Amino acid sequence: MNITARRRVVFLGCPVDCLTSDALLAELTESIRSWQPAKVIQFINANKVAMVGKEPWMGELLERADYVLADGQPMLPLAAMLGMHIPERIDGIGLMHKLLMLADREGFSVYLLGAKPEIVLECVRRIGLNFPRARIAGHRNGYFTEQEIPGIAAAIRATAPDLLFLGMGSPMKERLADEWKEQLGARVIQGVGGSFDVMAGMVKRAPRWMQRGGIEWFYRVLQEPRRMFWRYVKTNGTCLWIFLKAFADRWLLPHRQRRIHQNRMPPPP
Repeated sequence: MNITARRRVVFLGCPVDCLTSDALLAELTESIRSWQPAKVIQFINANKVAMVGKEPWMGELLERADYVLADGQPMLPLAAMLGMHIPERIDGIGLMHKLLMLADREGFSVYLLGAKPEIVLECVRRIGLNFPRARIAGHRNGYFTEQEIPGIAAAIRATAPDLLFLGMGSPMKERLADEWKEQLGARVIQGVGGSFDVMAGMVKRAPRWMQRGGIEWFYRVLQEPRRMFWRYVKTNGTCLWIFLKAFADRWLLPHRQRRIHQNRMPPPP
């Protein structure tokens, strides 16, 4: 059994790797240094749990990833109530920052793909200011058709980046990393969603106390109520329902079945 199989659990229908960010960074550093095959990092949160419940192909895609991380503070206590220990929340933007720090320390190269042209350019500028020893392999905005993907993959491969960040929404970033892993030619591929907008200063991130309290989603709703309110109501509600069914299967139903079995036992002679 390999190391991924030993640390991977199934949580609410999704695979999750139970490891810390320090352990993850150590593995990725060694992987880049030794030119191992490309490593794909995926994430789960309430939205992804809801998506996997409706779209089985997403669960299969996550299974193929080299790393699947819990991005969402509520995932940890929910997992604990199901008897699983996820040691740390590793969120997309936080991991991107740590990987940029790693690139700055090790001189790794970085490619940014996604967002609007002016936003990705601003991200490149800020990386140059804050992580001067990280090498920018290249960048491109996230506006392209499916027919353009082979050419974009070839262009990225020509730069041979150590780190490739995909700043686009789901499920596009997950599919791109999964289906084009080999052609992209990067050592580590991470989807970062809207993190480019945050890095460029276009969107503010929730205060740390909201992040720690697991209500970062509420801050997003306050910023974009029309777009985010019903999305979070739907996905969070679906995730909660899936959790309640899993909780019942683990704790309530076995207890009820034991009581029924005991009631059916014949009285002692």
